[in-house]
Amino acid sequence: MPWPHVLTVAGSDSSAGAGIQADVKACAALGAYCSSVITAVTAQNTAGVQGVHLVPEELIREQLQSVLSDMSVDVVKTGMLPSAGIIKILCESLQKFPVKATVTIALSRDGLFAMADIVTPNVKEASKLLGGVSLHTIADMRDAAESIYKFGPRYVLVKGGDMPDSSEAIDVFYDGKEFVEFRGHRIKTRNTHGTGCTLASSIAAELAKGSSMLNAVQVAKNFVESALHHSKDLVIGNGPQGPFDHLFRLKCPPYNIGSQQRFNPDSLFLYAVTDSRMNKRWGHSIEDAVKAAIEGGATIVQLREKDIESRPFLEAAKACMEICRSSGVPLLINDRVDIALACNADGVHVGQSDISAREVRELLGPGKIIGVSCKTPAQAEQAWRDGADYLGCGGVFPTTTKANNPTLGFGGLKAVCLASKLPVVAIGGINATNAGSVMELDFPNLKGVAVVSALFDRECVSSETRNLRSILASVRCLA
Repeated sequence: MPWPHVLTVAGSDSSAGAGIQADVKACAALGAYCSSVITAVTAQNTAGVQGVHLVPEELIREQLQSVLSDMSVDVVKTGMLPSAGIIKILCESLQKFPVKATVTIALSRDGLFAMADIVTPNVKEASKLLGGVSLHTIADMRDAAESIYKFGPRYVLVKGGDMPDSSEAIDVFYDGKEFVEFRGHRIKTRNTHGTGCTLASSIAAELAKGSSMLNAVQVAKNFVESALHHSKDLVIGNGPQGPFDHLFRLKCPPYNIGSQQRFNPDSLFLYAVTDSRMNKRWGHSIEDAVKAAIEGGATIVQLREKDIESRPFLEAAKACMEICRSSGVPLLINDRVDIALACNADGVHVGQSDISAREVRELLGPGKIIGVSCKTPAQAEQAWRDGADYLGCGGVFPTTTKANNPTLGFGGLKAVCLASKLPVVAIGGINATNAGSVMELDFPNLKGVAVVSALFDRECVSSETRNLRSILASVRCLA
């Protein structure tokens, strides 16, 4: 089985916070293999750099030849390229052994620019590339991205993490036509050594896995923010800038393997949304209904319980977490962030009248799944900017499950899907007779259907779920 493969061409950092060491850790954390070509060996720690020794150019050429000729590299990520001769050797090697994409931090304008798929300078590096121009605002960053784009790369990401006057960490992405602003939380910590290397190598890892450039940048930014959040209080070294933990998911309980899985958009395929009134009608407990839905093939579950008191809701949510976790199925809570926190649910789904995805993220922290109900392209854009992981779009068909819920039809669903940068799950009046027609729309980011009454307002939840899953699978096979 092919393994997504990133080759990093960069310097070695003896403190292991940046450079080759950061690249290898970031790629491993994101599920990609990382080989390396070392261009320089440094002596450094949290106090600074004490020494640099350049690797002979001929040995760099041999390293590139060894890896590229044998190991099926998908993406090359470059960091420290300390001489024009090294850059020339790298360009020659990439012409001889083409790869899918090249990611470069871009510290100088050189021949690599024209070969780069994306360059990722921070505001200081962007200023240097443009002859010392001052960058103080988002508008300045946009102008810089547009100017750097003219040097030859396909995409430019100007990083604003070093802008001291901003309360957010804002990066500006430019593809030659449109600007996209990636907004994140500014984490207060001294442990920021290697963030630039990590972001670039994380983008490379996602590209190697087959992601689009825009999605790769979003995943990489989220990963860096999560790592900084987890590492903000760690103490390594006595200097002013410490490293952070790339492998935080292996250690911290919310990310512990076996207790919570990273969000996979394919889990939206058959999205089961519970309803306590329907469960009572058929004599089902919440736990029994969820267990039956999973046995029938539900790929994600949302507890949407409007008519139950907080204490019994929490008890039921904890029981459902055990059921879902043992089956590897994510469990989300509708609206109730407090319940999600108390039962350590995999995430929360909110509507337009609830608190925003950005506010939910502040409460839940990084790593949790956040979904947002959307009816318009503008709402979809806002949800993406707020850091949501997916959208629920509907009602696609008329429904009595939710009062005062306008019907969007296929046209409304199409508009949201085409405008959205996030995966979408369709909801509203979907059942065994029309679910196939929804999935036949075949929009690239339409990942599944969310169902309430067609599963839970039935005597046998498992058989209804199994039947609907079969219908969806047959459409997917024909696509």
